[in-house]
Amino acid sequence: MKTKLATRQFRFSSPRSGFFLATAFALMGPAVASFAAAPSATEPALHGAGSAVPAISTCIACHGAKGEGNTAAGYPRLAGLPAVYIAQQLHSFAHGTRVNGLMSPMAKGLNAGQITAIAHYYSSLLPPTLAYGPMPAAAQAELGQRLAERGDWSVGIASCFRCHGPGGVGVAPNFPPLVGQPAGYIEAQIKAWKDGSRHNDPQGLMHTIALRISDADTQAVAIWLAAQKPMAVKTH
Repeated sequence: MKTKLATRQFRFSSPRSGFFLATAFALMGPAVASFAAAPSATEPALHGAGSAVPAISTCIACHGAKGEGNTAAGYPRLAGLPAVYIAQQLHSFAHGTRVNGLMSPMAKGLNAGQITAIAHYYSSLLPPTLAYGPMPAAAQAELGQRLAERGDWSVGIASCFRCHGPGGVGVAPNFPPLVGQPAGYIEAQIKAWKDGSRHNDPQGLMHTIALRISDADTQAVAIWLAAQKPMAVKTH
């Protein structure tokens, strides 16, 4: 009954959105069945009033059963991200400071309890230990590494690691990990900050950088970051 109610909760205007929702519930197999079991000590927020089980089953369609994301589609991994950061992004989608055709309507259908439960669930998962893409050609790899580690001060671009921490592992709660994310996702976010469809960054830092970085540099740093093997640590 709860699953049927959750299905009615999300109403989409495009066939593509409907496809993703249908796919989500088609994937509600053993991975999701475990969510609906009796709560354990490590997942109390998933059960009780405002259960997030139906919402998480919807997340699986794009973000994977283990929160690993989808490299080919450019969907980000959620596993091991700080719970506060995940919750912030869902609130941003709901309130319009981050706009996405799929995520915005989904986030608007969640209540505060579900957002908190989803955030803590994905934060509790171990992040991946494999790189999300191949190393680019030498010239592009050198450019991407230089931007990530040192930036380009000739045009006022700080290094990625200046805010996102050594090795790009993230600094909670406002600066998420960059390694262990698909290149397509990283590139898409820089473009979103540039065109204003995402404007939830602290003090407008990313918007400023996005306006200064070229498309070629954006692609180079995104591909290089995706090719780095992430550390097997959670960034709470």
